[in-house]
Amino acid sequence: MRDLQSLQAEIAQLKEELSVTIVAHYYQKDEVFEIADITGDSLELAKRAKESESEWILFCGVGFMGQSVKILAPHKRVAMPKIACCAMARMIDSTYFDASVQYMVDHGIDKEEILPITYINSGAEVKAKVGQMGGSVCTSSSAVKIIEKALQSGKKILFVPDKCLGQNVARMMGLKSCVIGEGECDPKEADIICYNGFCSVHQLFELKDVEFFRKRYPGIKIAVHPECKPEVCEAADFVGSTSQIIRYVQSLDPEQKVAVGTEYNLVHRLRPKNTYVLSATKPECPTMNETSLEDVANTLKAIKEGAPLNEIFVDDETIKWARVALERMFEYLEG
Repeated sequence: MRDLQSLQAEIAQLKEELSVTIVAHYYQKDEVFEIADITGDSLELAKRAKESESEWILFCGVGFMGQSVKILAPHKRVAMPKIACCAMARMIDSTYFDASVQYMVDHGIDKEEILPITYINSGAEVKAKVGQMGGSVCTSSSAVKIIEKALQSGKKILFVPDKCLGQNVARMMGLKSCVIGEGECDPKEADIICYNGFCSVHQLFELKDVEFFRKRYPGIKIAVHPECKPEVCEAADFVGSTSQIIRYVQSLDPEQKVAVGTEYNLVHRLRPKNTYVLSATKPECPTMNETSLEDVANTLKAIKEGAPLNEIFVDDETIKWARVALERMFEYLEG
């Protein structure tokens, strides 16, 4: 394996020779995060990559993120050093989506009265299904506003795939939710009907972790991602998306202690002291951490040689409807 400095030098040289922009999600490990041209959360990266003048986007993240760039900018060529798969996104596909719609129909809700919302952490095929049914994509930061807009239709909201985000948004909005496959879930009695998916990393955080940090560090602040369990979010001082957590923590007095419930790579970069990971277990996303600096170098080299690795392709029909769902989100946010 090549050493870090030689890999960094090789990547810098290849970037000078190629029309390529490297983008990296906040959860990438430091060696990858530090060589990226653009860093951010999933939707921010897709939007900024779309605006790039480069022919190639080299996306360091997980599969649905590379797909999002291709959906928003079909003319771009997108490659990924690793087509790592988000565990949550893998929990739902078009078949499971159809089964969830059918569950609601079987429980007395006409299909025409169902409005699906999909979290951006889903594959292109699911986004396309949502677009075809008049629904929208949402992000963790926009979920409340998107659902507020969707509820104006008078329809029942089917929220996929993250049950925790769906439940937490319902609680914040004073709405009733239920989860398909968990206890009694009667779509007629709930405002938001959630698919039974979750983030394997954010599931690590428990209410006992919040209680431990509050007892050990009186006055500590607790900041968590809305993919965490509802009881954890309810006990926190701040609940927000990745970007919102960053802004919140950086706005605190440097002497203010804060425990953060989200992915480890982000937390340890937030600030040098008084910032803790809200877990005894290292909450590291295994798929986000698959990408190495050597993978980045190899992918750039393959582009140079005209034999690109892991190029992302999405068929035209899927792009059409998935883009409808994404653009509907932008319209809701601007309206």
